[in-house]
Amino acid sequence: MPTLLNHKARLDENGFSIIENIYSDKEIAAIIEAIEETDTTKPTFRKTADLFAIRQFLKEVPLAQELVLNRNFKSLIYSMFGSNYFVVKSIYFDKPEVSNWFVAYHQDLTISVKEKENIAGFGPWTTKQGQFAVQPPLNILQNIYTIRIHLDDANEQNGALKIIPKSHLKGIYRPETINWNIEQETICNVTKGGIMFMKPLLLHGSNKATNHQKRRVIHIEISNLELPNPLQWAEKLVL
Repeated sequence: MPTLLNHKARLDENGFSIIENIYSDKEIAAIIEAIEETDTTKPTFRKTADLFAIRQFLKEVPLAQELVLNRNFKSLIYSMFGSNYFVVKSIYFDKPEVSNWFVAYHQDLTISVKEKENIAGFGPWTTKQGQFAVQPPLNILQNIYTIRIHLDDANEQNGALKIIPKSHLKGIYRPETINWNIEQETICNVTKGGIMFMKPLLLHGSNKATNHQKRRVIHIEISNLELPNPLQWAEKLVL
């Protein structure tokens, strides 16, 4: 069984790594209950027939914060990355049973910040549900790690993430330029309670679901870099 250091090496080399059985069924049920008890009328919530999403999840669902960032989770982060990393983004995604759409290959190229500031190297800017987002310099994106906590099984039948290994090492990689003569696609099956670590620059997407089962995921990004003044992370949370 790979050690945590092996997982970290695999993550840095391939752009992703999967660790199963981090959360128990009881812990997952408690997280889901906290989500279901939350007021969903806030601006950071998006609820349609196809998608239920909560931006700034750990802030908007405070009951879930201690359940998600529990002792086991923190120990995992400290062991793999050290004690100086902090949360910079959190989103909850629920792809309901009736939803049947795919996500095209893309990289996660933006960060969330508190206010829009004109700083060299940062741009373009977007605003989504009142949240400022900006594409930062490459070194900031390369420093971030994404943690995807699975509240349901994710597999080929319900739109598990598909990725192109090592694509995070190629900088900004436009999907329309993917050379399928040299690239290979991998489907990342993760069971309920497992975690998928990935680099934001890893090309990823998902296919349509065929089994009409939920695929709920908590997406957390961590970094150990401070942004240049006066920029601030939108939801910095020390672990």
